[in-house]
Amino acid sequence: MESQAVNVNFECHKPATVADSASRSICVQKVNASVFKVVVLGILAGAYISFGAALATLVGHDLAAYVGVGLARFFIGAVFSLGLMLVVIGGAELFTGNNLMLMSVLDGKASLGRMLRKWGIVYLANLVGSLLVAYLYFETNLWKMGDTAVGLSAIKIANAKVNLSFGEALTRGILCNWLVCLAVWMAIASRHAVGKVFTIFFPIMAFVALGFEHSIANMYFVPMGIFLKASEGVGTAGLELGALTWVGLVRNLIPVTIGNIIGGAFFVGCLYWLVYVRATKEPESKATQAVMGEK
Repeated sequence: MESQAVNVNFECHKPATVADSASRSICVQKVNASVFKVVVLGILAGAYISFGAALATLVGHDLAAYVGVGLARFFIGAVFSLGLMLVVIGGAELFTGNNLMLMSVLDGKASLGRMLRKWGIVYLANLVGSLLVAYLYFETNLWKMGDTAVGLSAIKIANAKVNLSFGEALTRGILCNWLVCLAVWMAIASRHAVGKVFTIFFPIMAFVALGFEHSIANMYFVPMGIFLKASEGVGTAGLELGALTWVGLVRNLIPVTIGNIIGGAFFVGCLYWLVYVRATKEPESKATQAVMGEK
């Protein structure tokens, strides 16, 4: 049998094409999706991000002692990117990525109220998925690896997050979802799964390595720390854990979530819509007005 050559096109869609597809098709479908579908896929997305967060905790708990802080954070970010790969390629609804829905509202294809409702549903569903994985992982006792060093690292991560100031959490949230939505944007532009993996990997690795804040990831990190704090299996002597509570989780999520919305909805969704969608409509509008004036 003669072998047939397979031509694979590794080119990606242009930004203008992505903007048009996102604002007039992808985001519209998401806004109009059924509640059942959004809830199920939202729970899965929270779980997927939690898998990446759990893996990042394991890999990073002692890595800095061997390769230094910089490389350790690189590897932590590298493995955390698994979460968004599962969301985008596997198919799920993630609140931070769904901030791009604003494009369909700006384009007049969806209402603001419907978008906010879907945001709320997805956000709560992500919380359920994150709590589910945090609880299940806690029950596995796998955090006892390394003589409970993994569990102690999880507590320290959670405690650091709940002790951020409002301004720190807000700005880190903005920068985080700016990169996350760029990862989603470039994944849409990619034509093949391999391309999607690479376009997701680098922005997600960067936001984690740089220490930015992701609201859905924190729905895993902080509860995991709370579960471990309440257990007797991890020695926390010398640590001040007064802020590591469910109230502390809420205090963290409020500024981080606001920041995530600004970073994703405005810096990616809104600005790209202005440049690639609205800008293309203006010449057509002026030309139409000129024709109507002649008549």
